[in-house]
Amino acid sequence: MTAALCPGSFDPPTNGHIDVIERTSRHFQRVVVAVIANPSKHPLFSLAERQEMLADGLSHLTNIEIDSFDGLLVDFARRAGVTVVVKGLRAVSDFEYELQMAEMNAALAPGLDTMFVTAKPAWAFLSSSLVKEVARFGGAVEGLVPERVATALKERFAAG
Repeated sequence: MTAALCPGSFDPPTNGHIDVIERTSRHFQRVVVAVIANPSKHPLFSLAERQEMLADGLSHLTNIEIDSFDGLLVDFARRAGVTVVVKGLRAVSDFEYELQMAEMNAALAPGLDTMFVTAKPAWAFLSSSLVKEVARFGGAVEGLVPERVATALKERFAAG
């Protein structure tokens, strides 16, 4: 079996992210979860915080590696020895964007394949941006994100 790469900004990780990674881990011996370090996006959580939250939320899985990268995904995939990228899809709008990215990655790195995992209906509405907005205004995010993430969001916005 090959290794898979699950990249994302994970700012913060949601239960939808965790679900896609769990499902990917059932089909690959090794899954690299890579947090994208994109400072131009002005993330709420630092790269290290996002990696720690993912490690905590995925601690029950034994075939997961948490890493980070900046630059091109194809370069990171090459360095990590990965030939399959797995991306979660919530809606048609996700598909259009992710298909374009998959085709660009394939053009830049022939042999790097992208597989799509559709969101479970329970998580299809969920996004990191939406979770942050709910938390920013004091709404409950428990059940939408891992427990450690819910705590971190409350602390971040309480300090606000």
